[in-house]
Amino acid sequence: MPSILFLAWNPGLFRGEAKIPKRTFGLLIVTAALNAAWFIMGWRYGMKYQGHEYVRDVIIANVIWFVFVGLLFVRFGNRNTTFLTNLALHWFLFAWLAWYAFPYLGELP
Repeated sequence: MPSILFLAWNPGLFRGEAKIPKRTFGLLIVTAALNAAWFIMGWRYGMKYQGHEYVRDVIIANVIWFVFVGLLFVRFGNRNTTFLTNLALHWFLFAWLAWYAFPYLGELP
């Protein structure tokens, strides 16, 4: 599913476009806000079932992902972008969404 969303989100990548859509920045902000809400709502279950170290490490990983992708936006934005920077920025954003943005916090089935 993340691969399909990645390809559907920015069809300009198929045409080799260098311009980063403005909606991608919005996706970064919305993802960060939902990620924070996810941890706030699942904090108690995460601490109970996965433990302090797991929850701490996943929060640190999420902050690193957000800062890294945010720095890519600050650095490249829409100035002097190339197809490769557009592709890399979207790849890192969707990799974060697929791997770390919304971890399971709770009892395993």
